Amino acid sequence: MRRRVRGRIPGPVPLILSLLSLIAGFIGAVVDVSPASAAAAEPVPPVPVIPRPTDWTSLDGTVALTPGTRILVDPTSRDRLDRPAGRAEFPGPAHRTTGQLATQLRTEIEAVTGLAPRIASDTAHAGPGDIVLALRDDTRLGAEGYAFDSSTGPVRIRAASTHGLFYGTRTLLQLLRATDPDGRRTLPRARATDAPAQPVRMVHLDAGRKYWTIPYLKNLIRRMGDQKLNTLLMHLSESEGFRLFSPRFPGLADPAHSYDRADIEELKAFAARHHVQLMPGLELPGHATAVSETFGIGFGSGPDPCTAAHTHSHLTPDWIIDMTSEKAVEKTKEIVAEFADWFDAPLFSIGAEEVPGQLADCPRVKNHLASSPDVSTLGDLLNRYINTLDDVVTSHGKRTAVYNGSEHLTAPRQQVHAPVVFLTWEGHGGAEPQIPGHDEIAIGPFYVTPNNYHHLYPDQSWMYDDWQPSAAADMLGSGLPNWADYNFWAEDGYFEQQMAGARAILADRAWNRTPTPDALAGFRARAALIGDPPGITPAPSRPRVDDGRPSHRWTFDDAPYPKGWTWAGSPGNTLYARDVAGDLSGSSYIINNPTPVPDGAGGQAWRFDSDRDGVGLGGLDVAEPWTVSVRVRPTARTADQVLLSSAAGALKLQQYGTGEVGLTRYGTADHSFGHTLPLDRWTRLTWVATEGHTTLYADGKEVGAVDASIPLPLRSVGTEKASLRGDLDDLTIWDEALSPRAVAGLG
Repeated sequence: MRRRVRGRIPGPVPLILSLLSLIAGFIGAVVDVSPASAAAAEPVPPVPVIPRPTDWTSLDGTVALTPGTRILVDPTSRDRLDRPAGRAEFPGPAHRTTGQLATQLRTEIEAVTGLAPRIASDTAHAGPGDIVLALRDDTRLGAEGYAFDSSTGPVRIRAASTHGLFYGTRTLLQLLRATDPDGRRTLPRARATDAPAQPVRMVHLDAGRKYWTIPYLKNLIRRMGDQKLNTLLMHLSESEGFRLFSPRFPGLADPAHSYDRADIEELKAFAARHHVQLMPGLELPGHATAVSETFGIGFGSGPDPCTAAHTHSHLTPDWIIDMTSEKAVEKTKEIVAEFADWFDAPLFSIGAEEVPGQLADCPRVKNHLASSPDVSTLGDLLNRYINTLDDVVTSHGKRTAVYNGSEHLTAPRQQVHAPVVFLTWEGHGGAEPQIPGHDEIAIGPFYVTPNNYHHLYPDQSWMYDDWQPSAAADMLGSGLPNWADYNFWAEDGYFEQQMAGARAILADRAWNRTPTPDALAGFRARAALIGDPPGITPAPSRPRVDDGRPSHRWTFDDAPYPKGWTWAGSPGNTLYARDVAGDLSGSSYIINNPTPVPDGAGGQAWRFDSDRDGVGLGGLDVAEPWTVSVRVRPTARTADQVLLSSAAGALKLQQYGTGEVGLTRYGTADHSFGHTLPLDRWTRLTWVATEGHTTLYADGKEVGAVDASIPLPLRSVGTEKASLRGDLDDLTIWDEALSPRAVAGLG
């Protein structure tokens, strides 16, 4: 899935000033001021809740929680379990009673405030600081809306479903975290009636190319629930991997890098506590090498196969399931039927996009079209396949979702079934529906594909300042998609770093589509003030080591993909860069790959001859001290050549403006070491960094130093505009500053 919408990662925000301004404004909202001073006062800042409530009235004063605070559950609501009428409806079934929600809220309030409220049901005698939860049949609140009232002493939250009650408690918890950052026990007096603009507010994870750890997924779900995002689409199959393990399909998924039924049940139960529906996504018939090769059902299998001429140049014909084969269709029906029962979200995605148009020229396809009365074009063939799988999905009580694309193919005999939902990733800004006759979820403008080929980052300024989500009846919602192309083995935290800001903006805008009240900097300040919800597990931190052993090393020698990943490229594409010392392997991209050459400094090397030649690593920056050593044989001089890069900085083989070896802290300064690499011969370069100082060695001898340093950038080798020119071998990293003697001993 690709959309070439260029964005940027904004620079740092002066949070301290913004926070002080926000807090000062909040104080001003509850202090009596004279008319003259009120006229000169700054505008009252937005309420510190993400997403912004749709109807909020601020009142003077605050409400305080105390050791006597109780959570009072309306007796008629305690055991009520709400399920929306009909099947495959949004936002999906509520699995929890108000009593269960009250128990969770007690734990969360204790984590935020240190108080442990008693749960009771005496709502008629609610006092100051008590929290009252009640379900009421109120059509104005809809399936997820709630009413919030802290105006008279108790904090009263009512809703028509436990979805709405849960979201009301999220507002309560955010107010406690933001209004009183020290004690976290007071919140403003206010009244609100709050309901979302869009029923589907989605985060989309590429879990086919990348395996996500369960602790990360739970943190993500907590953050989604806190920001009233309700759908996590786990895209669980791709050409490179299949991430659902069932004994029915031996060999399809690697148990160590996939989720079995118990994992999914655990994640579903956890997601339900945060009112997030876990939506599965498979990718059929394209993007399906892992499936087709497991069962021998691709267009490249069997007699008279299709060839490279019938698919995209960087892929093999087995990238596409053979839609003309009864065996292939039946096998994919079995797969969909098996996993449809694992999930209870209203939607089940089968992918169904980017089928190559040149497939129509394959003799196997031509013969099938000529002999089948119900299909006459490739578009008919694809639509018939979608409808066949849709019949399976609907038989399990769900609606089918597909990515858009099939509408571009001529299909005179087969039209996609009307209830199928399109995830629209092409072309438009997510403002209005584009596929007539079908419900849609807009994902196109928000792509997070952080590699040097696609280089897609959501334009957060546009999202916050200009984007207005559609309120059309057939636009179900919006989603932030992550794609892990060429970052198959990236750290979870690398993608979280890329997604967090845009995810918060999407949560805000998809809930409240009214014009935003301030600039992006103010929104970011509110997000920082609110912080993470209770229960977040700290990301694992790597202990710093100084044992003289490398933490990462890439030799660029040939190696097979690790277990659990399928090589889907045609020869010479998506090369695998194995990390022989650590766990940060990388891959090259689909076009302009480096070329393996046999005469490396110590075995095989990779030759780079284009800016698009690069390696996706997806690592987080490492603070000083560190050491990087590499063998490099430059073949040309260009204006700027990057060895290692991230959003924050880069190590340069040729620094812009000087042509010397250097380092850059983006937005701050370029630094050069006074050393220029010779062309056409191998040099071992070594950077040794401590905080505020970096020394450069060439072939073991010191050749320069600068009074500057940067965190070690581990996003990628090269950038999309400034990759190296020449050969690379034995790139090695240490989690320490090596001594001059150790550097001299590297050879």
